Amino acid sequence: MGQYMQTRKLGRQGLVVSAMGLGCMGMSEFYGTADEPESIATIHRAIDLGITFLDTADMYGPFTNEQLVGRAIKDRRGDVVIATKFGNERSPDGSYLGINGRPEYVRRACDASLRRLRIDQIDLYYQHRVDTTVAIEDTVGAMADLVSQGKVRFLGLSEASPATIRRAHAVHPISALQTEYSLWTRDVEENGVLDTVRELGIGFVAYSPLGRGFLTGRFQRFEDLPEEDYRRKNARFQGENFQKNLDLLHEVAAIAREKKVAASQLALAWVLGQGPDIVPIPGTKRVKYLEENARALRVALSNDEMRRIEKAFPIGATAGDRYPNMSLVNR
Repeated sequence: MGQYMQTRKLGRQGLVVSAMGLGCMGMSEFYGTADEPESIATIHRAIDLGITFLDTADMYGPFTNEQLVGRAIKDRRGDVVIATKFGNERSPDGSYLGINGRPEYVRRACDASLRRLRIDQIDLYYQHRVDTTVAIEDTVGAMADLVSQGKVRFLGLSEASPATIRRAHAVHPISALQTEYSLWTRDVEENGVLDTVRELGIGFVAYSPLGRGFLTGRFQRFEDLPEEDYRRKNARFQGENFQKNLDLLHEVAAIAREKKVAASQLALAWVLGQGPDIVPIPGTKRVKYLEENARALRVALSNDEMRRIEKAFPIGATAGDRYPNMSLVNR
């Protein structure tokens, strides 16, 4: 599949990535037990398939996910586009220190990420979360300096509001906005984010396009989640919400069966079908799920099928907030 992988442009500054990326977060933390050999094999298989847009962040692990990605690509640097993030500050023991967008921290975080990734330039550097105590102009100004110094190629934001996006883009061109987007998280269609990035020519990177795995249909009961899995703290996976969301998924699963594809492939095809400026980055740490996700690029949805899927899982129908603490999302 490698030579046939589609590409998509993110922004107007020249960033071109594979039409689907790979989210690496779960390889190190949050989604059950880590398995480094399988994770590295998954990254290598992704590259072989042409999925060369790899997404990580300093806070994943913390710090160990960037190190893992660095080890995996040490002989493949020219084959991949590396995206990482700063701003969710954590200490080495894993405790959360808060959101940090101070210019001096931006510079320090970038140098640390470069060391862990074993590279001399980050392809796409995101502010992971917006620090409302620091003017976005100051944070992006520091990020722009990293571009001037050759440490970073392109800039991005994550979970930023339309007003923040506009202010940031006025300081230095933003190539990509990364925000949660899937059948069960369609906020960006309503809150002006998608309209804003399209008006400004900014690409959109959809994280959790499989609804943190829920849209795959693999979780039929709360108990199906591993004991240490952080999704157990997510309201969408708890109590009545879980069942309500499972009921929504039934029709999507029925459509998938009719098309003889996996529910995950249908959900990814839906995101891919929202526009050529959108790149989903489903996360997995297993080769078999990576290969299953990659096949979504071959799934064509008609307009009628798109409407039927959206009717089955309409905007706002999902039960529960997408994060335990929504105050960390810039709105």
